[in-house]
Amino acid sequence: MRPHRRGISVLAGSLVVALLGATPAVAIGDEGTGTRGEAKGNQLSASAGYSRIKVTRISGPSGGRLGTVSSTDVNWKPPPCWYEPVFTPAQLKDFAENDGVGDAGMRDWWSGTQLWTGHFKDGKDSVTIFTEPQSVAGYKNYNLGKDGYFWRGVAPDGINSIENTARCSKLMFWVPAGQVPDDPDAPTPETLADYAYNRIKVPTTSVELKPAARSTVNLPTWAWLDKGRFQEVKVRAELPGTGLWAETTAEPVALHLDPGTSDAETFPASGDCTIGNDGSIGAEYRPGDGDEDPPCGVRYLRATHGTPYRLTASVTWRISWRGSDGSGGDLPDGVFGDTQEITVQEIQSVNR
Repeated sequence: MRPHRRGISVLAGSLVVALLGATPAVAIGDEGTGTRGEAKGNQLSASAGYSRIKVTRISGPSGGRLGTVSSTDVNWKPPPCWYEPVFTPAQLKDFAENDGVGDAGMRDWWSGTQLWTGHFKDGKDSVTIFTEPQSVAGYKNYNLGKDGYFWRGVAPDGINSIENTARCSKLMFWVPAGQVPDDPDAPTPETLADYAYNRIKVPTTSVELKPAARSTVNLPTWAWLDKGRFQEVKVRAELPGTGLWAETTAEPVALHLDPGTSDAETFPASGDCTIGNDGSIGAEYRPGDGDEDPPCGVRYLRATHGTPYRLTASVTWRISWRGSDGSGGDLPDGVFGDTQEITVQEIQSVNR
């Protein structure tokens, strides 16, 4: 039994009540052997909570600590659901006759091979009821011998994330090879770009500091990042069986310093340090620079007295995309930051 989702399917005069529940938020990026409900080669077997979109990194860091950006637009969200190709005729035949437990539609969980074989093999109509009754014509022998896929709605963040219950709710349906269904929730390159947004991994932003962990009241602390640390990150999202793809690129544009207290000044005053063409930020402190203002840094005006300040360094990433059909554009900027503890002492001068 699956809580929270309910659907009623009438097939060949028999009434079957299926209780449908939210599926976990799981993104599958690589094909694998899998088990029930997971990817099996070119097939997604059971759960409408899984997407077959494959995301691969084209450029960007491959080592060290990485994280996921947060959108600067709090109102922006990727689409909650869309349709995807799920089974070839042969795969559906194998699944229907040997498993027969899974989502025939995003809101229709069928348990029993007779439901699957009746509709997709024997051509019997189904009636699905969740908001309004829908009569769906059946298929003969799984469309074996035809070139194409059976499509179904998917909701990678869980079905309960979809406010409009009618979205992406069609019972699994046939689409010839090389075609995309004519539906408002059919996938597009922009859909793939949006999906890839939260799968872009960028490097952490722990800046080098001088002094490293102990600063002094009224003396500047220099902050910098070595060149080459921040370069663009690009990922490619593809949906097998459709020819659709999108490349989403994140380009670092600025580092913002938040000293963690109002008793501080930043350099520059905005706290935004520019990123050089070589990926460097600020300038490394060198002997003799003690009386200079850093191009990127902070000056604390009050000592910590036991509780360190928490200096946050956040990089803003400009994110754009281009798709398989020549489309493209911008997505909201992303931000990813890291926090370091800074102790500030009272001494007014120090030899450096």
